[in-house]
Amino acid sequence: MIKGIKELNADQQTHFRTLITQRLAALDAEDTLGEAGQATVELDQQAVGRLSRQDALQNQAMAKATHTRRQMERQKLKAALARMDEGEFGYCEDCGDKIAAGRLELDPGVTRCVDCAKG
Repeated sequence: MIKGIKELNADQQTHFRTLITQRLAALDAEDTLGEAGQATVELDQQAVGRLSRQDALQNQAMAKATHTRRQMERQKLKAALARMDEGEFGYCEDCGDKIAAGRLELDPGVTRCVDCAKG
């Protein structure tokens, strides 16, 4: 049987909900800052040399990869909020044991305990 967030006290519920909300806001801010890096690279050889264009293309690819990582993190955090609403937050999806509070502090989107994650 999977236990739920109802076993966490009100302070813990508020803490993790706030932590997740803050991380989602930080991801939104990072997306805003990263938009310029994803812009189309100008290929005007008079404006920049071949190596500069290659650097710009590489920077663009890294910016897009970072954006994808942020999107995946955002999905994990939104899923954690949904688990809170369903009463399943803080418990391993594999074995049903509690996930250590320290683990949740580092990554509130985590869904497995340390033992199951190793396995």
